[in-house]
Formats: sequence, structure tokens, C-alpha cells
Amino acid sequence: MTGAVRYCGLCLLLLGLAAFAGTDAGESTADGGQATAKRDGGHEFDFEFGDWKVQLSRLLHPLSGSSDWAEYTGTSVVRQVWGGRANLGELDVRGPSGRIEGLSLRLYDPETRLWSIRWASSRDGALGPPMIGGFENSVGEFYNQEIYNGRPVFVRFLFTDVTPHSFRLEQAFSGDGGKTWEANWIARFER
Repeated sequence: MTGAVRYCGLCLLLLGLAAFAGTDAGESTADGGQATAKRDGGHEFDFEFGDWKVQLSRLLHPLSGSSDWAEYTGTSVVRQVWGGRANLGELDVRGPSGRIEGLSLRLYDPETRLWSIRWASSRDGALGPPMIGGFENSVGEFYNQEIYNGRPVFVRFLFTDVTPHSFRLEQAFSGDGGKTWEANWIARFER
């Protein structure tokens, strides 16, 4: 499959997310029909504000058939910006494989009612491409397409098991256009 075809697949996936962003049970219209009220996701990350302890597992060689993982522990601090419609997260974890210092910037778009998540590592200081998505039924799903080891891959973030005192974040890659996913970053956060 060509990169253009994979990109079109990602565009269809993002269009599906946009449709998800505009669906919610609505109110009645004047003629008795059902109007769809768009959900307001501007506070979907409020659960994450504050200080966290982090246990991180990172797959060392994604999409290679390897099962070698590196383990890290450390902290995460998330601060709200713009009344919660944006936030900054700082990750600082260490393990036998070294240290990871990262910054996540999350921005809410009130027009599309979707979030974008961008990641930067202290290793190179570059701000990565945005992951786009939102939350439904307490699960956050975010997608993009990136180049990994010279080939295009789909990337997915899943926020799950969200409680006031813990949550889980998983990053996965798909090298086959989204048919299968391989987790390569699993973080557990606790207060």
C-alpha cells in the first residue's frame, strides 16, 4: 500500500472521530424531530490535573517482532491552561535504560470539539505532530500518522481505567493501516 493510500485511511479515521465529536443525545426540534446536541469535551482532561507517580514500560524495538521492554518510574505533573481547555504535562521517568523527559501540550478545538496532543522530548526539543481525538464513555482515543524507521505508521493513544486516583495510557503502532496494533508504551499513573 502506498503512503498516500495509508494517509487517506488516516483521513477517514479522523473524519470518523469528527463525527464522534458531534454526536450526543439531543433535544427536540420545533417539529417534534430530534436535534443532535454536540458534546462539549473542553474539560475531558480535568481528571489529570495535578501530580502523579508513573510506572512506564517501553517496547525497545517496535514493529520488529521484539519483546524486549524497558521499565521506568518517575513523576508526571499536569497543569491546566485557559481554564482547562488546554494543559501542559511534564513527564520525568528513569530506569536502567536511561531517563525520559517529555512535555505534552494538549489543546481543545471548540469548533471540531476534538483535542490535539503534541509531544516533545528533551532529547531533541522537537514538537511532534498532533494526535487528534477525544473521550467517550471514559475512554480517550487519539490517532495520527507518523514515520517510524523510514516507514509510515498509524499511532494510537488510549486513555483507560480513569479514576480520580489512577489511569492508564497506552501508545500503539500499526504498520498495516490500522488492521492490527502493537502496544509500545504503557504508562500507569497513580496519585
